[in-house]
Amino acid sequence: MGAVKKSIKIDTSLILMNLLRGYFMRKSRYASVLSVPFWRAYWSTMRPYLIFVSGAAALVGMAFIENPNPVTVIIAFIPLFFSYGLGQALTDSFQMDTDAFSSPYRPLIKGLVSRGQVLGVSLVGLSFSVLVLTYINPAILAFGILAVVGLLTYTSLKRTWWGGPIWNSWIVALLPVMGRLVEEEISIHEIFSLEDSRSLAFILAVVAVFFSYANFVVMGYFKDISADRKTGYRTFPVVFGWNATAVYSDGLALLSAGLTGWALYTIGRFSFIGAAIFILGLGVSLYAQVKIHRVREESDAHGPVAHVVRVFILYSAALVVALKSEWLFFLVLFYLLFELALKNRPEETQV
Repeated sequence: MGAVKKSIKIDTSLILMNLLRGYFMRKSRYASVLSVPFWRAYWSTMRPYLIFVSGAAALVGMAFIENPNPVTVIIAFIPLFFSYGLGQALTDSFQMDTDAFSSPYRPLIKGLVSRGQVLGVSLVGLSFSVLVLTYINPAILAFGILAVVGLLTYTSLKRTWWGGPIWNSWIVALLPVMGRLVEEEISIHEIFSLEDSRSLAFILAVVAVFFSYANFVVMGYFKDISADRKTGYRTFPVVFGWNATAVYSDGLALLSAGLTGWALYTIGRFSFIGAAIFILGLGVSLYAQVKIHRVREESDAHGPVAHVVRVFILYSAALVVALKSEWLFFLVLFYLLFELALKNRPEETQV
């Protein structure tokens, strides 16, 4: 009788061990957050070639600081620079349906990392970034919270033809505001006071960032039309078609160019290098707009889309150089690193 009880006990233990082993093996199909494979996958999810967008936008705001503290600027620039990547990873965790069709190569879709892991790490990273910036200037806290809330609610707006570009762009337009607030002790009222031409130039620069990024959003929809249609995303091209979207993009390009030029003029001092960079950006923008009217295949839309990202960075650089000519060397290095990252993206047809 005792032998039977012992046998039952052993069999029960084996069953429990097998169940636990199965459970943990099932969980371990995702890379551990503490492992190199996870961070390699997460880095890819951040789109390293696009984190230069948030870096450029932040620099626009920082350039308006008259006497910046170099240490403070460097400390603040790091979280602002990586903020786009953290936000991109966060929104990717809500858009796996359409990415499954348009971007099957992405780590989330391939199952290398889980939605929960990416969402958790992104929220922790964004929260830490906001805390660092808030330590520099408490006025940044409100804008940081707004940005995180905006990212969490973006996907539902992306499903509408009218909401996606506007919603995404106001989040990015917060970056130059936060960059400007890196100047310690300055208040929100002071940067929007309109008491002098410099304040007006700053407001124009922020609005220019808004429309320049909006054009990137609209242009980016061209490469994902089929995937968006299959998954119920009623983006502008899904609802109104290719030609209407190209015209919409033209309008946004015109607004971003006009506002950037107006901001440069309002700054009040002529910068030959700043003007040259702006003209270069204008030329690239014109080429991208003409090209998107001629392209008819989604797989070929990545060329104009990449050019619009270049335009965003060039327009931002023009404003920065006009205000801080001594930052030119850094901006040249910044742009070259952007081109290197863009060239080495994992999938050429996606930007």
